[in-house]
Amino acid sequence: MADTNASPPSPELFIRPTIPSDSPAVSRICLLTADAGVSAESLHSAGELPGLMYAEPYVHLPECHGFVLVDPSLPGKKGEGEAVGYVLVSFDTRGFEQSRLVDWFPPYWEKYPLSAVDAEVTESTPAHLRSLTPQDKHYIRTIHKPHTAEDTQIAFSPAHLHIDILPEYQRQGWGKKLIGRAVKYLKEEKGLDRLWLGMDPRNTNAKSFYARLGFQEIPDTPVGTVGLRFEDWNDCM
Repeated sequence: MADTNASPPSPELFIRPTIPSDSPAVSRICLLTADAGVSAESLHSAGELPGLMYAEPYVHLPECHGFVLVDPSLPGKKGEGEAVGYVLVSFDTRGFEQSRLVDWFPPYWEKYPLSAVDAEVTESTPAHLRSLTPQDKHYIRTIHKPHTAEDTQIAFSPAHLHIDILPEYQRQGWGKKLIGRAVKYLKEEKGLDRLWLGMDPRNTNAKSFYARLGFQEIPDTPVGTVGLRFEDWNDCM
C-alpha cells in the first residue's frame, strides 16, 4: 500500500544555456564562492563587484557562452527554479577583453569611480561608496584596469572559462557535467580543441578536481593557470 503521507520526490537539477536574465544569479554565485571557493560576503560592502568582473559579462557579451545548473525546487523567476552553479566561457578571449572595455565596464566606472578608492568619506559621498572594504577597493581598481591574458595563455587556446558551484551542490558530479557541456560547445560549435582557466592557488580542492579531469599546468603562464586538451578530457571520473 502506498504511503499517502510521503513527500513527493524532489525535482531533479538540470543544466541549461545561460540567458541575459541570469545576470543576478551568476553574480550571487560568484560572490558566494569568491574567497577561494567559499563565501566572500563578509569581505565586501559592494557585493556585486566580484560578479561584475568574473561572471556577469559572460552572459551579455558576444564572445561568450555559458551554462547554469538549476535547482527547480528553489523559488526563482517564472517558477523555473534558481541557478546554483555555472560554467562561463569566452571562445575569443582577446575579443572579450576589448568588448568589456567598450560595452560592459563604462557604466560601472561611473558608479565606482577610481577616485573612491582613496577619497575621504563626506556627507556628499554616495551611500554605496561610504563603507568600501579593502576587497571592494581591490575590485574597483581591477575594473578600471582589468588584467588581460598572457600571450602564452592565448597561444594555448583563445578560449577560457570560469566555473563556480554553491558549496551545498558540490561533490555531486555537477562540476564535471558543466565542464563537459562547455567542452562540447567549444568543440562542436567553435571548432576548438583546448581551453584554459585560472584558479586561486589556495583552492587545493579545485586543483585536484581539475587534475582528475585531465587539466595540466601550462608552462610559462601565471601561477594557477591550467589547460585542457580535449583529447585528454577525462569523461570517466
